[in-house]
Amino acid sequence: MVGPFGGTTAAQLLQAALLHPERLGEPVALTVNFAAPVADGEIRFLARPVRTNRSTQHWIIEAHQAEDLVATATAVFAVRRETWSDVEAVMPANVPEPDAVPRMPVKGMPAWPQRYDMRFVEGAFPAAFDEQEQAHSRSTLWVRDEPERALDFASLAALSDSFFPRIYIRRRRRAMIGTVSLTTYFHADSALLAQVGTRHVLGVAKALNYRHGYFDQTGELWSPEGQLLASTHQLVYFKD
Repeated sequence: MVGPFGGTTAAQLLQAALLHPERLGEPVALTVNFAAPVADGEIRFLARPVRTNRSTQHWIIEAHQAEDLVATATAVFAVRRETWSDVEAVMPANVPEPDAVPRMPVKGMPAWPQRYDMRFVEGAFPAAFDEQEQAHSRSTLWVRDEPERALDFASLAALSDSFFPRIYIRRRRRAMIGTVSLTTYFHADSALLAQVGTRHVLGVAKALNYRHGYFDQTGELWSPEGQLLASTHQLVYFKD
């Protein structure tokens, strides 16, 4: 609405740290603040580790265009170790397999939805903005990159922003929107991402509150085997 797909920007910011020669471990958290719309043209990324401990590393990452700062990010990387583990979140039950769910048509849509194979179980993007307000904004869908690519941290960061703005699902009407801040927590390591490969992951998203021109949305991304890969939270500006 006011710039390109924010997931791409988030992935690029994270990748700047992933490629850095001083990088320690793997990402566990990423927060991106979108300071200005990203324009067509060259983007310069500056990534610097501001604190490195024995098993954690803290990053500040910036995206610049010409003389402007367009996005900032903070990230935490860590060397994971084996510990007691459990998950309290619950993956949706009785969800049909991806092949049993039709792919969302993307003809005529902006470029970014065309880069994903989305198969909605519930809460699909409305075929028409009929202004029929819904009881909730929850969506459940299978999603993967299009064309297919093996899942890694950069693509997982982008997938965390692949949920359509919840206000479109809830109100089924057009609104000017823009993500202000996006935080993703990575619960998977690279070995688990490799197990997912090019298969679909299950996404679940909902909003918690709409008020005074802003709403939040929260999401989860699950492996086909039921492993929680990432959870994500963002704050979105909207204008009717």
